[in-house]
Amino acid sequence: MGRDLYELSDAVRELFDEADEALGFALTKLCFEGPIEELSQTAVTQPAVFVHSVAATRLLAGGGVQPACVAGHSLGEYSALVAAGVLEFSEALSLVARRAQLMQEAGTRAPGKMAAVIGLDDAAVMELCERAGEAVVPANFNAPGQVVVSGEAAAVEALEGLAREAGAKRVIELQVSGAFHSPLMAPAAQELEDLLKSVALTAPRVPVVTNVAAEAVGDAQALRQQLIQQMTHPVRWTESVRHIAASGVSCAAEVGPGSVLKGLVRRIARDLEVLPAGTAEDIPAAIERLGGHG
Repeated sequence: MGRDLYELSDAVRELFDEADEALGFALTKLCFEGPIEELSQTAVTQPAVFVHSVAATRLLAGGGVQPACVAGHSLGEYSALVAAGVLEFSEALSLVARRAQLMQEAGTRAPGKMAAVIGLDDAAVMELCERAGEAVVPANFNAPGQVVVSGEAAAVEALEGLAREAGAKRVIELQVSGAFHSPLMAPAAQELEDLLKSVALTAPRVPVVTNVAAEAVGDAQALRQQLIQQMTHPVRWTESVRHIAASGVSCAAEVGPGSVLKGLVRRIARDLEVLPAGTAEDIPAAIERLGGHG
């Protein structure tokens, strides 16, 4: 994960080296060599994805590509804020690392579950959450017909049964360490709020379409508050993408590992082209398509 970017650029090597020193463990070695069991732990996965995403963004910028707006899905909001100049890399890395620890700890103290409901619309899933009780809530509105729910294990299991009865095509339990984006993350959100008080946020250079508001937010203090709220509120990705498309954006780059968001965007706004930008092979093609000079 990220090795090809590391070998491509001195700037990327500096990011990974800085992350190793700041985190106090060999993130670079885990990204490149595993083991996958350790890399899959929330406290490792989130910093790894964040560093990879910022590295890809830096390579695009080095090729002359600057965003007209930014957005990120959950953790991705932090790399989006770096791209918009709201947070410095070092500050964001510290926040991401502590956020991951807090989420993992909250999941240990109050175990919960998350499940993806496929084939029911948003309103139907929200109604099923109400029927299943307050202990389960929508966590991610990922795309039309794909909503992730989160909460106490028994309530999520009850919702799974209700969803199947309501005609869901599939209900898939997610392999996660906690009930993210639910009230069970409230203790983590409180500690993150205390941490964010000491972090300087700058007004964004470009619009940031946030998970909580699903629209562009330009005020640094509002962005700070929404990072806290994001811990216990749903990721409104469907609405966020529609807002971006409606603003006139026709082409976007998905920075970081994988192409999950490209698949989601295809189901939300088919005319919004998404380019992969997570590997050394992807970056030059993305720069050329986006009008850079690299």
